[in-house]
Amino acid sequence: MVVDKAKINRTLSPKLVDARVAQVFNTFKKVLVTSSFGTTSAVLLHILSRVKPGYPIYFIDTGYHFQETLEYKERLTQLLDLNVVDLHPDSSKHQLTREKQLWASDPDECCRINKLEPLQDLKQQFSIWMSGLIGYQNRYRSNLDIVIEKTEMLRCYPLVDWNKSMVDEYMEMYGLPRNPLQQQGYSSVGCTHCTVPAEGRDGRWSDMEKTECGLHR
Repeated sequence: MVVDKAKINRTLSPKLVDARVAQVFNTFKKVLVTSSFGTTSAVLLHILSRVKPGYPIYFIDTGYHFQETLEYKERLTQLLDLNVVDLHPDSSKHQLTREKQLWASDPDECCRINKLEPLQDLKQQFSIWMSGLIGYQNRYRSNLDIVIEKTEMLRCYPLVDWNKSMVDEYMEMYGLPRNPLQQQGYSSVGCTHCTVPAEGRDGRWSDMEKTECGLHR
């Protein structure tokens, strides 16, 4: 299937994000949707609950999530009547990361085992991957288009050109609950060992050069 990404981005850019999401589902038959249930996740989840109710939303349970995030996931799932499917890493490999504390010695390998591998086989079933990544969170993300092409599949970020004010206004408008960790100073939330309170994504791997887990690279 030959896809004109520039044309798609031109047609999506001026539209409301609901229409962006709807057009992606109308254009592609197999859309993979994932969510981290982080501090901005409720926006795309709310849109999906209206545009495509009951559609599967995949959550990668790394085994290292904050309890607050897991409770937030359950709260949003019930509130928005979401169809959330949990993915888990290989149990023996996950145990190895725990025993060796790979998040400290080799965080890329820890992410590969606990975040990337659980999604690897599933990705083969889809032609485009949609997630709630937002551009203002760091420089890498701010340079992304709504639809981009990666080696294995197309990626779609319907909210990539949103800013913090837009996110805040949307959540307030619809009365969406926030991840409770946000009140503790976490602007971005990942695994417990690799996340500290900070602005933007500065709290992710804060003492390392690493800025992304690898899912969106």
